[in-house]
Amino acid sequence: MIDKLSWMTIYPEVVLLVMACIIALVDLSTTDTHRTRTYVLTLLTLAVVAVLTGMQATDAKSHYGFGGMVVSDPMGNWLKCFASVALMVTLVYGRPYAADRGMLRGGEMFTMSMFALLGMFVMISGSNFLVIYLGLELLTLSSYALVALRRDNAVASEAAMKYFVLGAMASGFLLYGLSMMYGATGSLDTNEVFKAIASRKVNHQVLVFGLVFIVAGLAFKIGAAPFHMWVPDVYQGAPTSVTLMIGAAPELAAFAIIIRLLVEGLLPLAIDWQQMLALLAIASLLVGNLAAIAQTNLKRMLAYSTISQMGFMLLGLIAGVVNNSTYNAQFAYSASMFYIVTYVLTTLASFGIILLLAREGFESEEITDLAGLNQRSPLYAGVMAIAMFSLAGIPPLVGFYAKLAVLQALIASGQGMYIALAVFAVVMSLIGAFYYIRVVKVMYFDAPMTASTVSAPRDVRTVLTLNGALILILGIVPGGLMALCADAIVATLAG
Repeated sequence: MIDKLSWMTIYPEVVLLVMACIIALVDLSTTDTHRTRTYVLTLLTLAVVAVLTGMQATDAKSHYGFGGMVVSDPMGNWLKCFASVALMVTLVYGRPYAADRGMLRGGEMFTMSMFALLGMFVMISGSNFLVIYLGLELLTLSSYALVALRRDNAVASEAAMKYFVLGAMASGFLLYGLSMMYGATGSLDTNEVFKAIASRKVNHQVLVFGLVFIVAGLAFKIGAAPFHMWVPDVYQGAPTSVTLMIGAAPELAAFAIIIRLLVEGLLPLAIDWQQMLALLAIASLLVGNLAAIAQTNLKRMLAYSTISQMGFMLLGLIAGVVNNSTYNAQFAYSASMFYIVTYVLTTLASFGIILLLAREGFESEEITDLAGLNQRSPLYAGVMAIAMFSLAGIPPLVGFYAKLAVLQALIASGQGMYIALAVFAVVMSLIGAFYYIRVVKVMYFDAPMTASTVSAPRDVRTVLTLNGALILILGIVPGGLMALCADAIVATLAG
């Protein structure tokens, strides 16, 4: 019999699953082309789930359920809370765009996004290889359907096929690596795998062989170079509202499974996987920043930006274990968590502006489409400028503090190689600043291509303003969020 505590560890997931099914049934009787009832019910559900996970996150202890297969801990619960809020914001931004393009003829966009979020929750909660993999599959299968939502659009269909191939390769690599770990250690439980590897009774060569495939699978998932392949094509080809869905909240879940697998399960192999992550970080910073300079399509540029940003996030993860000591782990991992949370916040704002400028039959995807935006709408130009400056790491915005936290973690390790990596990251950030500032230059100094003003529904305008303000406020007073991330990581590692 399953005890009460097991159900308590997953009740946000249960609420989300039940409501997703109810909303799918309610949507069957909806004739409104804008799916207002489905939309409101979805936002209410996401708000309730965000509150539930936020309340769970205040408990500093880790609770295991279903025989240790799932875990409820502060890091996981905060990431679930942030993912729920990110999806709420995504749906607010994306609904007008989707309605203009006939993507709301059914309620699939809302229900599939909720099932994608459920997949993220399962990934984040997993303390067992199979549970993590099941969560990953639920997320990716829902994402494939979302990318292909515009069935009559050849570009979106092509993007869905490419995303399917990417996802299949990520799943294949990850599953093969996890099976190698199971064969070597005899367990699927991350804690048991940790103990088996720490006992040093397992063949190290087999472990490293499996680890290579696991790291490759994770690299596919976050779009790190050289496993980024079709990520820019998917970003460009998918409907913009769906691009935001697959480019924001899922990054939080990807960070969670990196911590679950590499830190909680494979920390005794840190000397091996840190070297692999260092190579991925270097390649991502190089490819992402240099390729982004040549882009004229804004979504494609932001895709390469994502690759470079993921490289920066990986830098924090490689500084956790130094000379077999974990004294720097809480600073390094909390810096990476802070980085990924603030990256998602900034991504929401940048894609929110692209969605806002898109009109029926006009995508507003080229950088030149932003020409003279300041003259047409100073508010939206200001929000986009804040997002671009934050991604570039310019003070006093939150992106600057996020980069600083990761660099501090690298330098605090005292290792010459890590300090050299910090210098390399700074140089790459300076190169990257060019293509972010170019967008600002186009908005403020180029002549507008149209005289029409930019209008937005009240909910979109309100959320976009709050989003931009939060990027600025968290940059000026980052201490609260940084402390939250640090406490969550410490509690999770202690659990």
